[in-house]
Amino acid sequence: MKYRKSVGEIAFDSFNIVIILFLITITLYPFWYITVASLSSPTVVAQQRGIMLLIKGLNFEAYNAVFKNPNIWTGYQNTIFYVVVGTIVNLFMTTLGAYGLSRKNVYGKAGIMKIIVFTMFFSGGLIPTFLIMKSMGLVDSRWSMIFPSAISTYNMIIMRTAFQSVPDSLEESARIDGANDFVIMWRIIVPLSIPVMAVISLFYAVGHWNSFFNALVYLRTRTLFPLQLILREILITNITDSMMTNVANDREPIGETIKYATVIVSTLPILCLYPFLQRYFVKGIMIGSLKE
Repeated sequence: MKYRKSVGEIAFDSFNIVIILFLITITLYPFWYITVASLSSPTVVAQQRGIMLLIKGLNFEAYNAVFKNPNIWTGYQNTIFYVVVGTIVNLFMTTLGAYGLSRKNVYGKAGIMKIIVFTMFFSGGLIPTFLIMKSMGLVDSRWSMIFPSAISTYNMIIMRTAFQSVPDSLEESARIDGANDFVIMWRIIVPLSIPVMAVISLFYAVGHWNSFFNALVYLRTRTLFPLQLILREILITNITDSMMTNVANDREPIGETIKYATVIVSTLPILCLYPFLQRYFVKGIMIGSLKE
């Protein structure tokens, strides 16, 4: 028997579809506009008012200017270093903390957990943190982009909950066979928690890729600047003169399209990570959902 929807159900479904399409449109349009504008003629973009859906006067001068800028490539190299090394440090520290707090026989675990959760709401502030970094000699070094954010309380709680979902019988069997905590953690707990590890890795990687505030505070040498700090200079402080030396068009129009092209170049790589980790996303969040 074929089920027929009532008028109310059809109206409700139609309303949901309209709302979802509207949200998709307002979410994707800014990125689409930047892509189209970066590939369009600089003069047309400068004169454009309102919505822009199609490329007008295909032009690659903005991308040529971006790729010829040595600061962009230096920023890319630095950002890749911060993302790769930073994510490895994050996962290592988060895994150690989550494993220790997920074990039932850890003395004082409840008190330690309360202290850790306290840091989610209160911190020492920017100035004390800067003074600590300065006293450790980490100001104007690559490690100033990694150590201050070596562990996230929120991510550690998610991973801790995922570790708690692993059956105790597996740990007991491993201990009977003579395995210690490190063997249990790396050979049993971690392999069974790949989905949540993938999600946490994505969180940390995106955080490092988008990070510019720590660089703004701690870094002084331009050769250490991440890509986001270079992007900030181009978009906010309007530093595009050095990128227009070989451009024949008027400086102001091409300067606008250079900004759009820089946004695309700096955003596209991290977007490519999502298709590979998407299948782990929902499962990882569900495994690591907060519960006691």
